[in-house]
Amino acid sequence: MKFKIVTLGCKVNIYESEMMKQKFLDANFIYTDKNDADVTIINTCSVTNNADSKSRKIIRKEKNNNKNTIIVVCGCMSQNHQDIDKTIDIDILIGTKDKSQIVDIVKKYLDKQIKYKNFYDVSNVSFENMEVSKYQNKTRGFVKIQDGCNNFCSYCVIPYLRGNNRSKDFNIALKEIETLVLNGHKEIILTGIHTGNYHDANHDLADLLEKACAINDLKRLRISSIEVLELTEHFLKVLKDNPKICNHLHIPLQSGSDPILKLMNRRYDTKTYKQIIEKVRTIRPFINITTDVIVGFPNETDEDFLNTLNFCKEIGFSKIHVFPYSKRDRTPAALMKQVNDKTKKERVKKLIELSNELENKYYQKFIDKKVDVLIEETKENYSEGLTSNYIKVKVNKKLNRNNIYNVTLTKVDKLDVFSEL
Repeated sequence: MKFKIVTLGCKVNIYESEMMKQKFLDANFIYTDKNDADVTIINTCSVTNNADSKSRKIIRKEKNNNKNTIIVVCGCMSQNHQDIDKTIDIDILIGTKDKSQIVDIVKKYLDKQIKYKNFYDVSNVSFENMEVSKYQNKTRGFVKIQDGCNNFCSYCVIPYLRGNNRSKDFNIALKEIETLVLNGHKEIILTGIHTGNYHDANHDLADLLEKACAINDLKRLRISSIEVLELTEHFLKVLKDNPKICNHLHIPLQSGSDPILKLMNRRYDTKTYKQIIEKVRTIRPFINITTDVIVGFPNETDEDFLNTLNFCKEIGFSKIHVFPYSKRDRTPAALMKQVNDKTKKERVKKLIELSNELENKYYQKFIDKKVDVLIEETKENYSEGLTSNYIKVKVNKKLNRNNIYNVTLTKVDKLDVFSEL
């Protein structure tokens, strides 16, 4: 039988889809990316209203493209909308748990031909062990080390959908990293819903980073995202002592206005954020620091937004991922005074313009400098890859995929970066 997986959303979903793919392949299913699958799995996202809408559209599209396929829906959107099967014809419907059991669930459906639907209360569940040994179509390997979140930021629905904070066993995580490296992956990305809050017994994220860096053939270790308050003295020491840890940190800010940060329940202020960033830059002067900012959060005034703009300039982020605030049911922010859509759009535009300016400025620092690039794609007469500090670089030669080359950056054209071998 043929199967297809459609993935929406975050790096955790990418990891979980790859895990499901391996499970199906191990069970002698055949993977396809065409509209001829006997089974189609849609791994959904619900971080915003747009994500919900996109997930629904994809489910309908897959069914329309292949009337006979068995539709399997899982992930955050289905966890959030457990009655979605009342409006869309779905054969198998689960939430954010039991993705590791997906093959058994599909086989049971094939045997009985009875629709399957099952959800859990995820507020107190254990870590669901999953493992990926190799990524078929990616040079870099993801390892999910953590799930869930206990922060309950006032705008965010994810803690209700992903459940409590829980982590992968320390030794199992190390073994998975080692296996991926043995299978040819030179860069490993540690990911989770709240990656920086990794804890297993007496081990924290810094311990895991330190041990993983000791794996011989591992060239790079990257963290998908980390909260500013998790950049502890212990973490900073490990960052300083281990050059394998990539020269890039994604540290969400969400707002550069203290009153808005308080309304968001973000647990830090701009002064604390700035102090910690300065410590990071003392250790790694040319580190690439990227961030997330929510624009148009309830009660955000023109002054609040201006403070955010100015703070982003002051920190000197090299990229800002800008999100217009999305009202989510069940969250405290949904009951606050909303900002109108027109104002949100205007503010999003201004912040994206600043992001583009800061990104270009950061790239310009590396003109005529030598950097190592991990090649991810090869074209007719050039290649593309990523530097340790997360600059996507075009190289002027067709090079071997999944190899690291030393190149000189020659030109920045808007946000495209060019180099020579």
